[in-house]
Amino acid sequence: MTVTTANLGFPRIGKQRELKFALESYWAGKSSQQDLLATAKSLRAANWKLQQEKGIKNIPSNDFSLYDHVLDLAVTLGVIPAVYGWKSGKVDLDTYFALARGGKVIIPIELASCSCGRDHGNGASGNGVPALEMTKWFDTNYHYMVPEFSAGQTFTLTDNKALNEFNEAKELGIHTRPVLLGPVSFLKLGKSNDANFDLNKTLEALLPVYTEILVQLHAAGADWVQIDEPVLSLDLDARDHESIRTTYEFLAEKLPELKILLANYFGSYGDNLLTAITLPVAGLHLDLVRAPQDLDAAAKIARPDLVLSLGVIDGRNIWRADLRGISERVKSVIAKRGTDTVQIAPSCSLLHVPIDLASEKKLDADIRQSLAFAVQKLEELTVLGTVLGDKPEAAETALKASDEAIAARKASAKINNKAVQTRVAAITDAQSHRNSPFDARVKLQADHLKLPLYPTTTIGSFPQTAEVRQARSRFTKGELSASDYQNFLEQETETAIRWQEEIGIDVLVHGEFERNDMVQYFGEQLDGYAFTQSGWVQSYGSRYVRPPVIYGDVSRPVAMTVEWAKFAQSKTDKPMKGMLTGPVTMLQWSFVRDDLPRSEVCRQIALALRDEVTDLEAAGISIIQIDEPALREGLPLRKSDWAAYLEWAVTAFRLSAAGVQDETQIHTHMCYSEFNDIMPAIAALDADVISIETSRSKMELLSAFSEQGYPNEIGPGVYDIHSPRIPDVEEMVDLIEKAAQKLKAQQIWVNPDCGLKTRGWAETKPALVNLVEAARQLRAAA
Repeated sequence: MTVTTANLGFPRIGKQRELKFALESYWAGKSSQQDLLATAKSLRAANWKLQQEKGIKNIPSNDFSLYDHVLDLAVTLGVIPAVYGWKSGKVDLDTYFALARGGKVIIPIELASCSCGRDHGNGASGNGVPALEMTKWFDTNYHYMVPEFSAGQTFTLTDNKALNEFNEAKELGIHTRPVLLGPVSFLKLGKSNDANFDLNKTLEALLPVYTEILVQLHAAGADWVQIDEPVLSLDLDARDHESIRTTYEFLAEKLPELKILLANYFGSYGDNLLTAITLPVAGLHLDLVRAPQDLDAAAKIARPDLVLSLGVIDGRNIWRADLRGISERVKSVIAKRGTDTVQIAPSCSLLHVPIDLASEKKLDADIRQSLAFAVQKLEELTVLGTVLGDKPEAAETALKASDEAIAARKASAKINNKAVQTRVAAITDAQSHRNSPFDARVKLQADHLKLPLYPTTTIGSFPQTAEVRQARSRFTKGELSASDYQNFLEQETETAIRWQEEIGIDVLVHGEFERNDMVQYFGEQLDGYAFTQSGWVQSYGSRYVRPPVIYGDVSRPVAMTVEWAKFAQSKTDKPMKGMLTGPVTMLQWSFVRDDLPRSEVCRQIALALRDEVTDLEAAGISIIQIDEPALREGLPLRKSDWAAYLEWAVTAFRLSAAGVQDETQIHTHMCYSEFNDIMPAIAALDADVISIETSRSKMELLSAFSEQGYPNEIGPGVYDIHSPRIPDVEEMVDLIEKAAQKLKAQQIWVNPDCGLKTRGWAETKPALVNLVEAARQLRAAA
């Protein structure tokens, strides 16, 4: 007998990124809805069969999504703002993707002048509705679509996706455990612009409809359902606890025979444990990677029949597990409780890791043997299930292989760099401070740069067209010589510079045509980083990234961006921004070594970037942008842990930026973040200019800056680059005017929400022309 193995979720994207290509083909009108749905169905089937073949007993269903699982639940429950024109029945794909990406849907005429505050296009033609707001999923780099609720929100079951996919697996002979985002997490992760919105009253309306989903699943044969309530890792108040108790008492009363596994992940239950463990549920999942202390705490007070799902395999990082160490840690709990009430699982869904290490043919052998992707993590679960069962000797060979890999990694000379360690140890406080305060620097920078009111710029990247990607691919394959590739990139760069000058942008960027990814590009030039060929993970929708692997001490052997910055500046008299990715983002968006504190790794990266910043300044670059979109997402989930994180994160940014003279202007950029709670830290960064994504929230995020009296300059994004729609001049003027109600005009820069790499020139050019015109109109009116 083995201990039961379970999985909480599997990557959706396909080993060859099949979902990405199917989605983008459909969006481009090159394939049909039937083609897209057929690809999705084949990916689900492949995922279920793979998990079955690897010996996983509890296989999840409804963990697949065409775009985002939070959006899926919103659509399932009919939580669709009126602007999208939906009234009843199953939600069609075009409406679904309009919610996700913006675009065209048919809007009833009577909605064209409603007062909900959203852009409705022009009535029945449905021209350009915006997407829902998007933000980070807890402290990960996955983005979810934020549900929008109103006071008196109603719910209706539009189509039971969870049931459909359970039945789909059933037809393949695979009995699955359906996964649903929990009602309380769903409501708390949403937003409402209605002051009268009340979560608890909304929960009363939601639970009967949510129960319909479960009733239908149970009738179809589902005996267990996994309900995810990751908000249990957050600081909750008494009303939240009451909402959770109300929810699961209601579900237990309505469905007494359905077994619910309540799953929390990304952190510790902490003071929420007593509430969670006393709920009328059949099982409780513990993230023992992020919160190993929860094992003893839960085991002491769990009722004898409560199934404990032990999340011992890291679902968010790619390092091979210490199987012997894990088995030693949990076997006493199994001995006391028995195998019937314990399951072995990943810490969270495997959504956050690449699919299969077998695809990696070029990784250094020493590094490769230390890694485990999703498929290998399933194999590790199976080994643990055997080790913890009644015949552990059957897995001794696998245990020895794990032991050898762990030992080899610790002994590897590739990990340690004494010069880096010595430099980090010698860091002084003075190295993380500029020479003068902002109010002195800003005058020097104004005299030096001579920029107009409402200066215009972009965030850095321009469209990576098919031609750019093809040239990079040909160069990588050896089909294009280095000199020809260099000439191509120089032509693209100069063309972009000439066009920016033509339309009147004030601070230019070189377009980043030579860069593949904002983290990968730098990581490839730093010691201590490794890269995969197929290590894709989903960021949002069809946007996938290949996070670098930080395996050892980090340093910069040679300058990384200086030659391109010098080339670009030589082609224009206007200021050219140098573009770097900040140390916290380089850390957050990588798979980070787990044998060193993250703060230490971040300081290593900061020193490498500091060298690059000072080299850029020496090369004549007067504006340097150090992007930190991941600063907010790195916050620990519990506020009691924030101060320690923010101290080292802010220090790392300042360490990277503070080596320049006062005349050099330091910019930073942040994405989809709620800033209110960390405004002192944002101010402490001491960046001369910060650009942020605000268009989807209609400048709501600026309230945090104005209320805190933020003194430095700000570029609030005036159009959403994650949507294909092109905002007009009037819309941008309106947004900037909203910004000017919260900030001084002298503080405001005009820019897009984010980089333009993923957009096409057909969308980018008219949008930026409108952006420049909006700034001109505001200057004229000032």
